Amino acid sequence: MHDQLDLTIAIPIKNEEKNLDRCIQSIGTDFAKHIEIIDSNSTDQSLKIAEANGITIINFDWNGSFPKKRNWYLRNHLPKTKWVLFLDADECLTESFKSEVRARLNLENKSGYWLNYSIYFMGKQLKGGYPLLKLALFQTASGEYEKIDEARWSKLDMEIHEHPILTGETGKIKSKIDHRDFRGVGHYVSKHIEYADWEAGRYLKLLSDVEAVRNWTWKQQLKYKLMGSIWLGPFYFLGSFFLMGGFKDGSRGFAFAILKMSYFCQVYCKIIEQKTMAK
Repeated sequence: MHDQLDLTIAIPIKNEEKNLDRCIQSIGTDFAKHIEIIDSNSTDQSLKIAEANGITIINFDWNGSFPKKRNWYLRNHLPKTKWVLFLDADECLTESFKSEVRARLNLENKSGYWLNYSIYFMGKQLKGGYPLLKLALFQTASGEYEKIDEARWSKLDMEIHEHPILTGETGKIKSKIDHRDFRGVGHYVSKHIEYADWEAGRYLKLLSDVEAVRNWTWKQQLKYKLMGSIWLGPFYFLGSFFLMGGFKDGSRGFAFAILKMSYFCQVYCKIIEQKTMAK
């Protein structure tokens, strides 16, 4: 047994019965002081699963404007622990990840850590493709997520591609968290249709908001520079499948890269559509 870290793990959910128990079990009982669920009025068995595991449940009703779920949680239910980790229900902590965090968290002068994720698609872990990185572990007093006043560009009540804006230096945890959604390809596709609406709305908003780009990562800067072009989708496919080794996964890698390309093409079409409707 280990001493629990001065850490709260916050899990934002909505109808995650197929993923949630596996996520909670991966955390274990000796890793973090607290685990909290931030729920958006789930109608499946998610809350019963959380209750059966003795997890604190916080209900969130979005009013359609800033703040969304994670920032609302930080502003209204700020953890009393030094650290907070935002963990999605389709993410599972690995033993190697927990060991590395234990070894580094309180020995380094960092405000937060970028985390690595293993991506599973069609039942197997992908060997290639673009890596998934998120700044999801940070000191509770070091900052919050980017402020975007979206005024219902979409029905998504949680931050999607926003990063935390932190005071201080960040590090990187090399050991990976498993990203594995058991809701199937249909859910993956429908989720990205919603994301495309949000991306298009954000892109058009940013055309007149120079202030918002100051804290972007270089990846955000590159993505939004190409967002208004039909070529972002094909560029992503070529990079993912060829340059980043997606070909190692054969037909699964090809299908994954095609779906991602389709997503960026959807974003482009929605941008043009919204521009046309605004005239």
